[in-house]
Amino acid sequence: MDDKEIFHTLQAQTTPFPIGLEIARAEGLFIYDKSGKAYYDMVSGLAVTNIGHRHPKVIKAIKNQLDTHLHVMPYGEFIQTPQLKLAEKLNEILPENLTTSYFVNSGAEAVEGALKLAKRYSGREEIIACHKSYHGSTHGALSVSGNPVKQSAFKPLLPDVNFIEFNSTSDLEKITEKTACVIIETVQGDAGVRIPAKEYMKTLRTKCTETGTLLILDEIQTGFGRTGSFFAFEQFEITPDILVIAKALGGGMPIGAFVSSKKNMDCLTNNPMLGHITTFGGHPVNCAAAVANINVIQEENLVADVHKKGVLMKQLLSHSLVKEIRQIGLMLAIDLEDEEITQQVVEGCMEKGIIAFWFLSCPASFRLAPPLTISFEEIERVCEVICGVFDGVE
Repeated sequence: MDDKEIFHTLQAQTTPFPIGLEIARAEGLFIYDKSGKAYYDMVSGLAVTNIGHRHPKVIKAIKNQLDTHLHVMPYGEFIQTPQLKLAEKLNEILPENLTTSYFVNSGAEAVEGALKLAKRYSGREEIIACHKSYHGSTHGALSVSGNPVKQSAFKPLLPDVNFIEFNSTSDLEKITEKTACVIIETVQGDAGVRIPAKEYMKTLRTKCTETGTLLILDEIQTGFGRTGSFFAFEQFEITPDILVIAKALGGGMPIGAFVSSKKNMDCLTNNPMLGHITTFGGHPVNCAAAVANINVIQEENLVADVHKKGVLMKQLLSHSLVKEIRQIGLMLAIDLEDEEITQQVVEGCMEKGIIAFWFLSCPASFRLAPPLTISFEEIERVCEVICGVFDGVE
């Protein structure tokens, strides 16, 4: 079998029609296929490579850790320097109530851990999530993702999960003293970059405090500079009780975390012990990469121009084919007439060497979320090509 035959027959597929681009290497803003063609990665591996592919400082940190040790024990038993350094780094950049990190393997596992922590700490059972939300595909994460089409084939899911409308202040009255937690994306990603009002988020925070409900903010897509601040919640002037992060945390390596106070986190150590356990969570290589990744964002001041770059992209993509553009930082959703046109545009961009991507729950839109390292000149070049693709839509 050649590589494509193996890909389609021996490797499990997520859709009947994968893109099937054969990857040779990646560097900075670019991905290269096996013919040598370069593609602008304008989605950052879906919000992962915020500092670009294979940043030299991340590669160096990975290589240094390879020379000491790989896995030695499931998470939490041994003292491992990369985990300690990452915990210190997160403590440095997060608010004072978010002191204690639990490292896991992915965003979905971080969501699972956060839900368990909220139920364990509160002693309550009800979970409130938002319609059109996306938190992952494991059973618990899927249970709080507000997409009935994706849920229907896997029922029964978690009980006592109720949904509210995102950005609807009146729906916040459904949060009561029976609610263990509200889990919400600070900016809804898969729904097509839905940005809430600041007053809505402040009212949500107040309602959770008044009812003793834990507020879980999912910053899996929005974290680490994507929206123009290190974390999106900073722009809404609130702080969660539990923060969920992943994707861009590892600089291209697989790692997630849920972060809360020491008091909250101690609930997972007893009654029962091992309230959450993970064999590979906090893998030393991934933690070393994550520390280097955060250092790069800070040292290179990558967040500083994110807002300006995003605004420029929005301006340059103004076109008669475009119905609306929703943008916060370098996180954009471009609405077109229908799903067929969107597919045509995404495929046209790929032919021109630009990787764009659609939204699972918003098929008439496509996303752009390039590495924060993209230059203003590169933005102008890419947007010119995309507008040329718009011009060619029949």
